[in-house]
Amino acid sequence: MFFIEVILPLSLAKTFTYRVSEAEFHFIKKGMRVSVPFGKSKIYTALVLETHENEPALYEAKEIHQILDEKAIATEIQLKHWLWIADYYMCGIGDVYRGAFPSGLLLESETIISHKPNVAVNDSELSDDEFLIYEALHHQSSLKVQDIISILNKKNILPVLQKMIAKDIIVLEEEMKENYKPKLIRYVKLHSKYESDQGLNELLEVLKNANKQKEIILTYFQISASEKKPITVKKLVEFSNSSSAVVKALIEKEIFEEYYLQHDRVSFDGKVSEKQLQLSDAQESAFNSIKENFYEKEVCLLHGVTSSGKTEIYIKLIKEYLLIGKQVLYLLPEIALTTQLVSRLRFHFGDKVAVFHSKYSNNERVEVWKQTLENSDKAQIVIGARSALFLPFSNLGLLIVDEEHEQTFKQTDPAPRYHARDSAIVLANLHKAKVLLGSATPSIETYFNTQAGKYGLVSLTERYNNVRMPEIVLVDLKDKHFRKRMTGHFSDLLIEEISEALSLNEQVILFQNRRGYSPIIECLTCGHVPHCQQCDVSLTFHKHKNQLRCHYCGYAIAKPTHCHSCSSVDLTTKGFGTEQIEQELISLFPNAKTGRMDQDTTRGKFGFEKIIDTFKNREIDILVGTQMLAKGLDFDNVSLVGIMNADNMLHHPDFRAFERSFQMMIQVSGRAGRSEKQGKVVIQTYNPNHNTIQQVTTNNYTGMYKEQLYDRQIYKYPPYFRIIKLTLKHRDFDKLKEGSMWLYQVLSQNLNMPVLGPEEPAISRIRNEYIRTILIKIPQNLPLGGTKKSIRKMLNSFEAVAQYKAIKVIVNVDFY
Repeated sequence: MFFIEVILPLSLAKTFTYRVSEAEFHFIKKGMRVSVPFGKSKIYTALVLETHENEPALYEAKEIHQILDEKAIATEIQLKHWLWIADYYMCGIGDVYRGAFPSGLLLESETIISHKPNVAVNDSELSDDEFLIYEALHHQSSLKVQDIISILNKKNILPVLQKMIAKDIIVLEEEMKENYKPKLIRYVKLHSKYESDQGLNELLEVLKNANKQKEIILTYFQISASEKKPITVKKLVEFSNSSSAVVKALIEKEIFEEYYLQHDRVSFDGKVSEKQLQLSDAQESAFNSIKENFYEKEVCLLHGVTSSGKTEIYIKLIKEYLLIGKQVLYLLPEIALTTQLVSRLRFHFGDKVAVFHSKYSNNERVEVWKQTLENSDKAQIVIGARSALFLPFSNLGLLIVDEEHEQTFKQTDPAPRYHARDSAIVLANLHKAKVLLGSATPSIETYFNTQAGKYGLVSLTERYNNVRMPEIVLVDLKDKHFRKRMTGHFSDLLIEEISEALSLNEQVILFQNRRGYSPIIECLTCGHVPHCQQCDVSLTFHKHKNQLRCHYCGYAIAKPTHCHSCSSVDLTTKGFGTEQIEQELISLFPNAKTGRMDQDTTRGKFGFEKIIDTFKNREIDILVGTQMLAKGLDFDNVSLVGIMNADNMLHHPDFRAFERSFQMMIQVSGRAGRSEKQGKVVIQTYNPNHNTIQQVTTNNYTGMYKEQLYDRQIYKYPPYFRIIKLTLKHRDFDKLKEGSMWLYQVLSQNLNMPVLGPEEPAISRIRNEYIRTILIKIPQNLPLGGTKKSIRKMLNSFEAVAQYKAIKVIVNVDFY
């Protein structure tokens, strides 16, 4: 008896055992995919974790369907890393597998229903629903379950199908779908019989009266004379200004022959620069100290002020690792950043750079996966957002985590809820590789680790080319409102600065961390505010679509003309978002071109690129945006940055609010004055004497670090305590209240550490589910693994209580 252990792409914490034949047993290797039956009739793509000969005691092992790979497509180190993530972040290994693999490699069965051949059916015996299905199968050979749901227009169709199966009219078949198809490109060449001189005369004779076709043939000769490579149909049509129909006619006349060649979807055609990188003295010394740090420590932090030229140092390091044949992984927090960086890296490394993130199509991601696995030249350097961590590296030498403080490195939903920076450090450990973290405003935990001697620290205190740090000006909004010096949300000072920058043909960035037009619409008569039906939040007004939207579940209604509660027509908006600022700019500066960058304007694969490119090419004068702008983008013509309201960041109910606000403001300010002239930053605030805002004006990172650390120690927060956050969700308010209380009591009785809760969060209902949270604070001196095991045991016993079975519990380790 031979068996394999597999991981299924389902949210399950355990592996499953399947039976294989002896031949299969010797062929199957760790990391191959097999398709296996699961449940009554489903088929999934499972991943082999190990092979063995121990029969499972609790159930009879089923046989596998088929083996999908000839060689392993996941590596051993990868599987080790996944097991660590599942263990540390307390989620199922199935979650990690589903999150890690591109879905083009994860096939699921689509249930197919087809008509049973050679069966005589009496129409009068069929019910209406059955007859509709029977009719549809006459027009189409097979239907999916989804199709039948739409034909009958009802959800519950399985009983009808069951009856029809019993009557032997239809059959179900489970069929696997292979999603990945290589990309083919259509080429043409001249038919062989026309290749001689005599053939050419014949050809011109044939096409004597067909002018369009003759034109295409002449174009074909022109192109083939100038380029000695195959000619695509697309190119031919473009050059001759005709249509593909004409080409088709020529193919039908057997003058052209068509053929297809396979192409890589993501390829680079530019030129690699021959120029050597010139580092400044400060960069050179930082580069050398990083290399010294790597002799003793696995991880090193490069703490360089904004625009100090960290990327050049990365590029020089990457060059050294490529020379010894190692792969490099470069992680970025935001897809918007990869677009800008890819062009910079390709300038130095050409085709060796591969990109991996979720805006790429399935097939493109499968291609990058295969190139990384084969250690091909095209994937020596992989740039990506956090999911690139899961690629099957075979020879990783260096991991760079840029802007390591960014909260987007933490995955929130769905599981695995991992933090890419911490997982990268573990991955590097398994590969015996080095990690370089880079940031102008490092997160407090990372900086704490450098002070404790766990990581190396290298500082860059001056900007590249000795450009001066931007000058920061504070505007007291209380005072400006009092003196009536505000126009909309702009103080007189900010308007003056913008006009001056525009008159000098310089660009301006305005930052407001809220999208939409305004977050609240209120009735002046009765004070009613429209709320989302499914969540506990007010609806945000979006002016250009003239609708109110919920930013949590997407629920939307048209903008009301009168109050829903008292029918008054006096409605007013409260608060402001990026859309409103854009509108105000148009009336204040009618001649300037404005652009907006937020989630509403960057949908689609190239959404970011379009906006970043138009801004870089100076087609936009003033760019308004949310936190996407705060990441390390590089624009050389921006002389002014305005922060519209610094307070709504400071007053978040979150223990990191001050740290986050400091990082955000410094990062946004860092976009100003990146070339010769000193930039300016205008921060509008109601609270100019706030410590954090003062620390931003003096760029005092250490002051902020020490102050925050002092608070964290008193109130038991990281880096002194580890936090696990449990989120409980259920549609029934009372049941949730009772269940969360039960869980809280069990936890607080059995763990000798602070357990806080069960707390109603600020937004206590999303998509009709009520929410409660419990925080567990684990001190540094207690073993983390053991504590997690006991928490897991308590969660299992909670799930075993019958009346709480329906409550969803989400475990988020290091949720910050």
